[in-house]
Amino acid sequence: MKFRPLHDRLLVRRIEAEEKTAGGVIIPDTAKEKPQEGEVLAVGPGARAENGELVPLEVMAGDRILFGKWSGTEIRLEGEDLLIMKESDVLGVLEANASAKKAA
Repeated sequence: MKFRPLHDRLLVRRIEAEEKTAGGVIIPDTAKEKPQEGEVLAVGPGARAENGELVPLEVMAGDRILFGKWSGTEIRLEGEDLLIMKESDVLGVLEANASAKKAA
């Protein structure tokens, strides 16, 4: 993919929610909400501080993130629906649990 976000923006692919609930009930498409979890595909170089220094982003490509329901701008690149959002729209980064890291 030939896309590079500018400044403090991120390119994110939504991670689709489960089709079933924990109890086994299948959720129809009309009742599903937009997923609020995604994978960062690309990041910009960072924002400029008031003194002109480049402040790098804390989020990196490959991170799994949580974001607000209405965050970002939806775009279509190479037939895929993606989001462009600012780093400030990110609520948090999901990290693998410590036991999974030790096993690796």
